[in-house]
Amino acid sequence: MFLVKDKVVFGMAVMRFLSSMIELTAALLFLKYDSIEKALKINALLALIGPTVMTVVMVMGLAGLSGRISFNKFSIILTGVVLIFWGVSKK
Repeated sequence: MFLVKDKVVFGMAVMRFLSSMIELTAALLFLKYDSIEKALKINALLALIGPTVMTVVMVMGLAGLSGRISFNKFSIILTGVVLIFWGVSKK
């Protein structure tokens, strides 16, 4: 099916796959319970899982790149990631 050469890419893909399965399960639970209150509770849990998965995947990717790119480029990428989280957290 797919030939994976890089273990980091495989790990990142597995994390995203697991995240999508969690999202799909949540959607099915919405339909099963058929309740706005329960759907909001499930959605609140998803709000915790999403950023966690993004952080884990980003750290895996940065760890995989750390030996291949210069320190300056690594710093710029890391600054961008920090700015994303800072921008999202501001009200």
